[in-house]
Amino acid sequence: MFGNEEDFAAALGFDTPGATADQSALDPAPFGQMMTAVGRTYPNLKLIATTLRVVRSANCNDWGAICWANGQLHRARPYPSLNVLDRIGGGDSFASGLIYGLLSGMDVTTALEYGTAHGALAMTTPGDTSMATAAEVAALVNGGNARVRR
Repeated sequence: MFGNEEDFAAALGFDTPGATADQSALDPAPFGQMMTAVGRTYPNLKLIATTLRVVRSANCNDWGAICWANGQLHRARPYPSLNVLDRIGGGDSFASGLIYGLLSGMDVTTALEYGTAHGALAMTTPGDTSMATAAEVAALVNGGNARVRR
């Protein structure tokens, strides 16, 4: 299941304690508490994931993600002060990168890193469809920067 704090509250009735209305700070711990409650209520869910985005300006976001799987919260490496060219599609690219990792046989932690990196790269290029290659995502996951390599 993918969603943000508003989705979980509006669609399922699960509030994220401590989430600020302006999303000026996104602490992963309350999200983990909420995800644990969702997982207990819906035991058939294998994974629950959300991005963590703090909008500093239209061109600068703090970007990260967490997911809950097998009763455990996993947190991806954060990307503070990400220079954003076009933020539309970042969440979709996160989801597709995470799903790619899982379908490729990666463990949850690694797949989460792929999703977060893919979302970050998507926001640094124009348009709402990712232009990043699997090699570029892997390079970022393995400690490189978000510079596009073409």
